[in-house]
Formats: sequence, structure tokens, C-alpha cells
Amino acid sequence: MPFVIVGAILLGMKIFEIGPVAEWPWWAILTPFGLAVAWWVYADTSGLTQRRAMRRMEERKIARRERDMEALGLTIQSDRRKRAARSAADEARERSQAKGKPD
Repeated sequence: MPFVIVGAILLGMKIFEIGPVAEWPWWAILTPFGLAVAWWVYADTSGLTQRRAMRRMEERKIARRERDMEALGLTIQSDRRKRAARSAADEARERSQAKGKPD
């Protein structure tokens, strides 16, 4: 997107003959548009665009689930605290068992 914005600004300056850009060659003015196309091709072929879209969908799904759980009167925070407490207790139990075992 930044390439397109820069290209549009340079194109506008070239058309309306503003500043030194009016004297630049056309290939210099149109270069940001070519870079934008190259970036879009790279982003699509590398899967970057798809990964971003999947991450956004996953974030929306989590937010929707939390909103729905809240609407049902179930608190997400207490569930998270319970899970964290259980996890901490399990880790402490494992550590104490590991210390009690002879090497």
C-alpha cells in the first residue's frame, strides 16, 4: 500500500508539474507501481496474504466465543484462572516428585 500511495503522489506531481518531479522521466514516476505489483505477487505466492487472513479469522472466532460466553454469564477470566492454577499445581507436583526420586 505504501508503494501505491507514493506512486499516486508522484504521478499527481508529474501531471500537475509540481516541483522537480515534473522533470523526472516517466519510468521513475511509475516505479512505485511496479514495486507494488511485485510485492503483491510475492505476498500471494509465499502465502503471506493467506496466513494473515487466517490469523484475522482466528482472532475473530476467539473474540466471538468470548463475547458469547460472556453473554451466557460464563466468565472467561475465571476459566483462564482455573486452567492456570491447575497447570501451576501440576508443574509443582511434577517438580516435587522429581526431587523425591533418587538419581
